[in-house]
Amino acid sequence: MLIGCSFQLDFLQCCTATKTSFPPGNKIRDHLVASKMSLFLPKLSCKKDIDEVIKGVAEKVVVLRFGRDEDSVCLQLDEILSKTAHDLSNMASIYIVDVDKAPIYTRYFDISYIPSTVFFFNGQHMKVDYGSPDHTKFVGSFKTKQDFMDLIEVIYRGAMRGKMIVQSPIDPQNIPKYDLLYHGI
Repeated sequence: MLIGCSFQLDFLQCCTATKTSFPPGNKIRDHLVASKMSLFLPKLSCKKDIDEVIKGVAEKVVVLRFGRDEDSVCLQLDEILSKTAHDLSNMASIYIVDVDKAPIYTRYFDISYIPSTVFFFNGQHMKVDYGSPDHTKFVGSFKTKQDFMDLIEVIYRGAMRGKMIVQSPIDPQNIPKYDLLYHGI
């Protein structure tokens, strides 16, 4: 597995310069393409950075994707997030958070599965009713870009009306199913 941003960039530049190509479905190609997508999204690496973004971004939905860069489902989600970031730039600011670098928030939001996506608006945690017991975060990857875009629009419109919880517009079949883990009970 290829790890390290500078190595990935050097490898990509080398492949581009030498016109090296990988066939579709190749694991190296897929990993490089997906990891390249997460390079387009800003990364928050400590509690202070996360706090500043949550408190400092006004009149936009703050999207925090908690996960790991080398996880395949996180990379799949990063691709969706990066492809929609420009279209949603008037409504949302999207950030990547490594669960290992933000253990305080990882524990606070009880992030047991990755990726997990958490939403804020004007410093307030936005909750979404997905039809599951946990309204604090979206667990897993969105099935389509449109699912993610629709969710951001619903959160944005609800937040602008003062709502702290909104109903998910995503088809229940497109919402990953998981069992809640309760620690220490």
